Amino acid sequence: MDKQTDFVLRTIEERGIKFIRLWFTDVIGTLKSVAIAPAEVEGAFAEGIGFDGSAIEGLTRSYEADVLAHPDPSTFQILPWRGEIDPTARMFCDITTPDGQPAVADPRNVLKRTLARASERGFTFYTHPEIEFYLLKSQNPVGGEPEPVDHAGYFDNVPGGSAHDFRRRAVRMLEDLGISVEFSHHEAGPGQNEIDLRYADALTMADNIMTFRTVVKEVAIEQGVYATFMPKPLSGRPGSGMHTHVSLFEGDQNAFFEPGAEYQLSTIARQFIAGLLRHAPEITAVTNQFVNSYKRLWGGDEAPSFVTWGHNNRSALVRVPLYKPNKGQSSRVEYRGIDSAANPYLAYSLILAAGLKGIEESYELPPEAEDNVWSLTDAERRALGYNQLPASLDHALEYMENSELVAETLGEQVFNYVLLNKRQEWHAYRDQVTPFELRTNLGVL
Repeated sequence: MDKQTDFVLRTIEERGIKFIRLWFTDVIGTLKSVAIAPAEVEGAFAEGIGFDGSAIEGLTRSYEADVLAHPDPSTFQILPWRGEIDPTARMFCDITTPDGQPAVADPRNVLKRTLARASERGFTFYTHPEIEFYLLKSQNPVGGEPEPVDHAGYFDNVPGGSAHDFRRRAVRMLEDLGISVEFSHHEAGPGQNEIDLRYADALTMADNIMTFRTVVKEVAIEQGVYATFMPKPLSGRPGSGMHTHVSLFEGDQNAFFEPGAEYQLSTIARQFIAGLLRHAPEITAVTNQFVNSYKRLWGGDEAPSFVTWGHNNRSALVRVPLYKPNKGQSSRVEYRGIDSAANPYLAYSLILAAGLKGIEESYELPPEAEDNVWSLTDAERRALGYNQLPASLDHALEYMENSELVAETLGEQVFNYVLLNKRQEWHAYRDQVTPFELRTNLGVL
């Protein structure tokens, strides 16, 4: 028995833990949970917990239904919102087939495979997300229009506001779970908040994001409000993104940093950005996986719509933050396309794969966008060679379907399932008659 496993078993006994929740995600990124009793934990470590994977979205085909959930002892944490009555802990799981092979459709395994590819080249992949979400008075508002908990704006200090209490409680709970928070503040939209997690390796961060969403939802329920990670819940207001800062390390050295180079960016960093730009349209169906995601991407408010990069240019898809003197280890690039509702395991897999492709194929970085890309005309953008991101989920799926990079990274089963699931969503959206059509057409046609 290794030290981590021994620590978990000892802690369960010493702390009187009554339930242990085993967590994993489906292909869309929905958190799944099965609770086991303390007496079952040692067996779960040794053999896994069996369940019918065909009941989980995209996890298995019906004829290969049986799978095993193997808890990762390094992810053991006591859930603070459960309190001292029936203390409960959780662990994330890796999903395998009965013969011990990693389940090809386990999103956590997809990310592990991609990280292993990076590791073969000597790289460790770090991420640092800025997660936005809205706080609403209710999940089911009167009249159908979501009602935010306040009408404050960017960085506003709202004395006595519910967002203050919410963020304080959420941040404390995240810290209790071992998730370090760097910043928290009110965002630009009414009721919109942002909490930034301190950087970590991509697998730890993907686990942290899944935990983060649960914490935010739990704290909202506790405080009588509703939290949503929907990309664009309010018309005419900013959407919720998950801008993610990324970097590659070789050992303890930041592979993106080169003293004296333009913006201190190494050749590896420039090739990584070039990979992100070239493959961005192909990965958008995963980084922005809902019909509603495209309302955010094409709704203005600093959301990126065009495939550009820039130094501290907030209209660009990829931004190179200001360099801090004597802090070469902090060199990084920010991918601004991803939204808060993405499956972090798959999204980070594809961001890494696109960047690695740029390095492997020595992609040339195009000129940076120095202007506000939104303020240019279509003709000006075409003249500058600025391509656009997909304008709809349907458009994004066309790019994805023809992408070797996405197919290879996700694997056949996940690739096919995402295409099938998202086409069904697009068809259901396309087939409806919306209030907008009735309001603008019914009385005049």
